[in-house]
Amino acid sequence: MKSVVLKYGFLGGAVLSAMFAATLPFHEQLGMDYGMLVGYATMVVAFTCIYFGVRQYRDRQPARTITFGRGVLVGSAIMLVASACYTATWEAWYFGGQSNFFAVYKAASLKKLEARGATAQEIAAMNVEMDEFKVIYDNPLTNAAITMLEPLPVGVVYILLSAALLSRKPRAAGALAASGDGTS
Repeated sequence: MKSVVLKYGFLGGAVLSAMFAATLPFHEQLGMDYGMLVGYATMVVAFTCIYFGVRQYRDRQPARTITFGRGVLVGSAIMLVASACYTATWEAWYFGGQSNFFAVYKAASLKKLEARGATAQEIAAMNVEMDEFKVIYDNPLTNAAITMLEPLPVGVVYILLSAALLSRKPRAAGALAASGDGTS
């Protein structure tokens, strides 16, 4: 299981990290909404590795069978490795001294609030809330935890679908003999 998890986890992580690095120079031009769309679309592509990893694990088993639970376990491990690669890339960028992410994020959030016609009091409250969140986000451990959670919704969908589509229960010996697949 370890080799399949590492192979497909690092493959998914490489896709996530490469796309992140490719879009980094354009993060201000993309804007927050489009940037999130690109990010989640990348996760959808990268997490196809979960399906292929679970399938390869299943195909290596005797009688090519895997339970739903084992599929969830393998898929979860692949997602964790890929998400860890994504998180490491984000942490290196965010804390590497080149990031103005939070200033851009705050400005975009306040601009969006103004465009919706928020009152000055609501905008001031959002400004304070954003400053408080930045203090939390500037802690590397908290930042890493939040970043690890970002791919979770997409990953869970892939894990459950892969486990459901690929699980096969072993056939009973009597069923094998009756179908002509077993030896009599």
